[in-house]
Amino acid sequence: MRPRVVLGFSGGVDSAVAARLLTMQGWDVRCVYLETGSGEGEYARESAERMGLPFEAVDARALLEREVCAPFEAAYLAGATPSPCVLCNRRVKLKLLCEAADALGIERIATGHYAAARAGAIFRGRPENDQSYMLCLVTRAQARRLVLPLGGYIKRDVRALAAQFGLSQAEKPDSMEICFIKGGSFDEWIDSRGRAPGEGALIYRGERVGTHGGVHRYTLGQRRGLGFAAGRRVFVSEIRPETNEVVLSDGDGLYMEHIRTGEANWLITPPRGDFRCEVRVRHSRDLTLATARSVDGALEIDFDKPVRAPVPGQAAALYAGGMLIAGGIIAP
Repeated sequence: MRPRVVLGFSGGVDSAVAARLLTMQGWDVRCVYLETGSGEGEYARESAERMGLPFEAVDARALLEREVCAPFEAAYLAGATPSPCVLCNRRVKLKLLCEAADALGIERIATGHYAAARAGAIFRGRPENDQSYMLCLVTRAQARRLVLPLGGYIKRDVRALAAQFGLSQAEKPDSMEICFIKGGSFDEWIDSRGRAPGEGALIYRGERVGTHGGVHRYTLGQRRGLGFAAGRRVFVSEIRPETNEVVLSDGDGLYMEHIRTGEANWLITPPRGDFRCEVRVRHSRDLTLATARSVDGALEIDFDKPVRAPVPGQAAALYAGGMLIAGGIIAP
């Protein structure tokens, strides 16, 4: 009997190629589409049917609103910059895939993330498209069940495979949007929910120099779209939601040698005392060597060299030997 796996299936090129690769590797694949309101459900169903794969749609909208959308809005209104996909993978995507698998008596789940899974551990994918950062908050139980067929590929390879397999997704454009925000920007989405604070003061060297459209439109380290230039190269250095002020500087304080996270999420048994690791503080290729430790359930991280604008609300992902070992949300 072939081993069975439940695949998170959006109908895009990544999940379609993941489905075909899993089938070629001998898996009995069951496709589960998570309905978030994107309008792609029927396309996903038709794609699975063309591939001859069982398909099920699960309504994720209420869970997504509670566990991702509302915290996303609240974080921006508090002056932070959240990582919605990092939260979603643990609280919505893998949670619902595990529940769907449990209902079918299936142990393993799969996604189209560009990362590798071996022996219950998660490893970085190839640098060009590595998405392991997005998995830094998943639980150890979720990680043990995870199969990641795209771990050895980059996007160009996957599109070539889609064409080779005769999949219609070979030419389907990538989605560049957050799944719950369609046809606009995140700040417009927050405005539409009715709690945005409105205009406030831009502060530079202690003086008001202009007006901004709401603190939720800014992030630490931002340089573009500030509405205040006068020949100066200025950056957002502080966001004050309590007074609805955005503070600008010439770049002072953007680089940090130390950060603290909220509660640490461990994918290994936590080391005792100080330990060496590599750290990623945003979804990018940049990794910085650091010394870290667990303190009162949080992570304290000292970088070997200063890191530019590690932003509260974003995730910090920790690695050892290419293996994802822990994650946490950067604290103010």
